[in-house]
Amino acid sequence: MSVNKEVKRITTNTIQEMKLKGEKIAMLTSYDYSMATIVDEGGIDVILVGDSASNVMAGHETTLPITLDQMIYHAQSVVRAAKRALVVVDLPFGSYQGNSKEALNSAIRIMKESGAHAVKLEGGLEIRESIERIITAGIPVMGHLGLTPQSIYKFGTYTVRAKEEAEAEKLKQDIMVLQNSGCFSVVLEKIPAKLAQEVTASVKIPTIGIGAGPYCDGQVLVINDMIGLTKGFKPRFLRQYLNLFDQINQAVQSYVNDVKKGNFPDEKEQY
Repeated sequence: MSVNKEVKRITTNTIQEMKLKGEKIAMLTSYDYSMATIVDEGGIDVILVGDSASNVMAGHETTLPITLDQMIYHAQSVVRAAKRALVVVDLPFGSYQGNSKEALNSAIRIMKESGAHAVKLEGGLEIRESIERIITAGIPVMGHLGLTPQSIYKFGTYTVRAKEEAEAEKLKQDIMVLQNSGCFSVVLEKIPAKLAQEVTASVKIPTIGIGAGPYCDGQVLVINDMIGLTKGFKPRFLRQYLNLFDQINQAVQSYVNDVKKGNFPDEKEQY
């Protein structure tokens, strides 16, 4: 009789040890039970319940419309599936900016109602108070610098950030603020690879890149983009490992065809 080997849970501590050992961290998003089960069994280290659910699950143009209640619903579904991965949940737009008490309440709701392991917030110095308040309550925080999609209307574009000296300088200061505030890691989104390399070497906490080159301590992609469920979204940083959009589309067409022609169900498929 084979004994099921107990799965060892990845923790924030594991992630920090991985940086020390020079072991890369693999992170993907998930938003539902079925996908999170596959991702977790596939050996992913961190599952991000991203506010990108606003785009890929709900069809919004930006990440701004998704609510805290909706994020909690997605997080609950993912947590039920994840046996090994560390589950990090995005605090959605409007649930933490400008009010550290509200930020703490939002983070507490996510942790209590979903059973997730950490939260992620976008921004640097301007949200330091919120980060510190959440960490003081015992909730681990992952930071997010570079292109911060919740600020899309401020930027006005999804192009690469921190190419200019002033913005690069601010990012270097911000990552120090995040480290000193107690963040256990930070996502760097769409910044020059050279800058990502420099800041990754300058901090003790792991950096996880998306469109930030190969020198970060780990990488993250949106699962729907990575497996080609999303149609027409192909930024330079995306490596698409499957083309599920076309495959599922063809399967649906075959099913429709079989039903219309009376080929489904056949004799084996009835009682």
